Amino acid sequence: MGRKAQKNDSLPASLDMLILRTLSLRNLHGYGIVQFLQRSSDNELLVEEGSLYPALQRLELNGWIDGDWGVTSNNRRARIYKITSAGRKQLAVETRKYAKLTLAIARVMGAE
Repeated sequence: MGRKAQKNDSLPASLDMLILRTLSLRNLHGYGIVQFLQRSSDNELLVEEGSLYPALQRLELNGWIDGDWGVTSNNRRARIYKITSAGRKQLAVETRKYAKLTLAIARVMGAE
């Protein structure tokens, strides 16, 4: 917990998948998504507002998430996002791509 998260340059390519995964677990506002990703990655993933909100907008335009105005647990007005059925299908596609990519990288890293 004493370690501060650092910016991860490989995150942008995976951000949509990570947001979809997060929202498949529960509906959240933007800051809640950032907190969840940071906590669940043991502070390895740091998502900045400049990356998060364009990604949320892109996901919403694609029909993969819906955002509605609501009130947070801190009694603040915020957009609460939820994954759609199309988003769940896209998450499955992204998860398969991720599994294939990580397997390919593991093979290369293990090659001698």
